[in-house]
Amino acid sequence: MLQRLRSRDLLEWKQRLRRKPLLLDGARQVGKTVLLERIFGANEFRRVHTLDFRKEPTLAELFEDGLDPRRAVANIELRLDTAVDLQRDLIFFDEIGECQPAVDSLKYFAEALPQAFVCASGSNIGLLDSFPVGRVDQVELSPLCFEEFVMAADEPRLLAALRERSGSQIAHRKLWSLLLDYYFVGGMPEAVQSWFGGPRGMHERVSQVQRTHSNLVAGFERDFGKYAGRLHAQHIAAVFADIPRQLANSQDSSVRRFRFAGVIDRKRRYQELRGPIDWLEAARLVRKCYPLVGKPHVPLMAQARRNMFKLYLFDVGLLSHMLGLTFSDQRAQKAGYKGFIAENFVQTEMNARGLYPTFGWEQGHAELEFIHRDHAGEIVPIEVKSGSRTRARSLRSYLERYKPQRALKLYGGQQLQQSDQVEMWPLYHAQFLTEL
Repeated sequence: MLQRLRSRDLLEWKQRLRRKPLLLDGARQVGKTVLLERIFGANEFRRVHTLDFRKEPTLAELFEDGLDPRRAVANIELRLDTAVDLQRDLIFFDEIGECQPAVDSLKYFAEALPQAFVCASGSNIGLLDSFPVGRVDQVELSPLCFEEFVMAADEPRLLAALRERSGSQIAHRKLWSLLLDYYFVGGMPEAVQSWFGGPRGMHERVSQVQRTHSNLVAGFERDFGKYAGRLHAQHIAAVFADIPRQLANSQDSSVRRFRFAGVIDRKRRYQELRGPIDWLEAARLVRKCYPLVGKPHVPLMAQARRNMFKLYLFDVGLLSHMLGLTFSDQRAQKAGYKGFIAENFVQTEMNARGLYPTFGWEQGHAELEFIHRDHAGEIVPIEVKSGSRTRARSLRSYLERYKPQRALKLYGGQQLQQSDQVEMWPLYHAQFLTEL
């Protein structure tokens, strides 16, 4: 079974003396149910009482007598014909977004039964009309990040080398090879399991991952119609399909801002596409990066323009699939596409570590993929280079203009090194940006 780093957050939540209900948010099929029920729940509790509101819509009857949590627990015991031990059991509301009374009940669990262990998950949390803000502890689960992908490869020494940031040439070759695999497979759990736990033959493994990606994309498109209505669903689907195309147009340069014209017939402005874009972001299927113009200052969000952003897909493997890039293509790493793949990868690594939204920089013809505040509060410029060539005119322009205390380049080379004031990290060390 795939191990997830978010298990640490769940364990920390469990160990609190008083706790709010925990809500595990995230896109469809990223492994929320497995993590809560089969990994965290099975290992940390006497019993898990799962209530799946999508599978069993009649579970809404649990709240027919009101939202008092003690009454709800009594109804759960009647419905499941079992005893609920509030000190040793986990109550798990799965697909809670399908039942608004269950969502509303979380507020009362927080107030009246803070000692209870109540978790919930859902794929449409961001689309709800009503939500108990401040009454839940919310954690987001992303697709598997690269570190989790290495964990799934079951090579403990290589995992240790990644975590220790080893400069070994052997470690670099193996990690770089796994990174190229990750570009193709991505982090959706079913795809990762197909890759590491499926057929042994390479052709069969590749085919199985491709089938998994096809099914996932089809499932997302069905969700557009289920949650958004027919016309709005068509617009959402059009934007979703256009994001990979626009990323692919960024050959040999940084990803450009998302362009609104040409996506939907007779719609050319941000306000006309805002609904579909916001829907996809709320469903955690796309991620925004705001390029800031001029000298960045704190707070970064105050400098962002809401109608000026880059859009990335939430999973690099699905991005490759939607562009028709094969496993061989990703291994070849040709210049025409490796740049925006690397950039999307860094974006998802930052998101998986809780960095969202992200920010970039541009001024005239110069542009940097990302800027990030370190723990000292300094703004660090970050250049992303998919290859081992390290010339970076845009980064040099930023350094000359603003003279930051430090700068960083993520690149396709091996060594951790520093030239002038620029630190150089291998691309697969993007996870350590949170430690700046």
